[in-house]
Amino acid sequence: MKEFIVLSEEVKAGQAKGLPIVALESTIISHGMPYPQNVQTAREVEQIIRDNGAVPATIALIDGKIKIGLSDEELEMFGNAQGVAKTSRRDLGYLLATKKLGATTVAATMICAELAGIEIFVTGGIGGVHRGAETTMDISADLEELAQTNVAVICAGAKSILDIGLTLEYLETKGVPVVGYGTPELPAFYTRQSGFDVNFKLDTPEEVAAMLRAKWDLGLRGGAVIANPIPEAEALEHEFITSIIEKALQEAEENGIQGKNVTPFLLGKVKELTEGKSLDANIALVKNNAVVGAKIAVAYNKAN
Repeated sequence: MKEFIVLSEEVKAGQAKGLPIVALESTIISHGMPYPQNVQTAREVEQIIRDNGAVPATIALIDGKIKIGLSDEELEMFGNAQGVAKTSRRDLGYLLATKKLGATTVAATMICAELAGIEIFVTGGIGGVHRGAETTMDISADLEELAQTNVAVICAGAKSILDIGLTLEYLETKGVPVVGYGTPELPAFYTRQSGFDVNFKLDTPEEVAAMLRAKWDLGLRGGAVIANPIPEAEALEHEFITSIIEKALQEAEENGIQGKNVTPFLLGKVKELTEGKSLDANIALVKNNAVVGAKIAVAYNKAN
């Protein structure tokens, strides 16, 4: 297994010193934002992690290896390259064997982070149960990964393009704790409200770290969702974004968009229909999650 893992010099040095490491996904760079905002945001998020006492480890597949920590040139390449594969659990073996470029989703980033001994992962939002899943069976692999991989995902909740109620039901069935960081309500990515309660409200990095330690010390396999609301000043109005998403969903159906193409299509339409406000919100929430994730990583590291 170790033959596939390559640590950056920064991550290698951080692990040798016993510093907290924070995993970051690369799909947000290659598929989640346009250039050059994607690369600029990736660099700024990494610096936020450093400024808050942890080491950033952006994860991607390059030349048959799982890279744990990307160089500045590699971040730029993922922001510009065409044909980068969006990589989930099912794709890892194929992409490594064929030495193709792969940008890791939440699910794949969790797998690679656990292989590298990293327990804390920061992203924008998790995937979930898509609207209409009772007939399409369109359910993100992120949820199954949360059920079996020991990595905590700090995010701004589930994207509001999903069926949030069914997503929470799925996570409950799989025994995945959903924690609201400073909130009793699950945030919905662009908004601080979803209308659904979280399982637990925790208010400090130390409380989150203690919960994670207790869960994993008990041998309870699986991750945790740490849902951190978008900053109030950057949040979109719930009614506004709901109406935009309804329009985007209708266009997706009319154009026959299905499967893994649905999320990029919807996010693109939401950006277009909100005249760019959704991109500003996306960038703000990822940076906010980086601050909280780094602090949780520091607290978790101290608790070990």
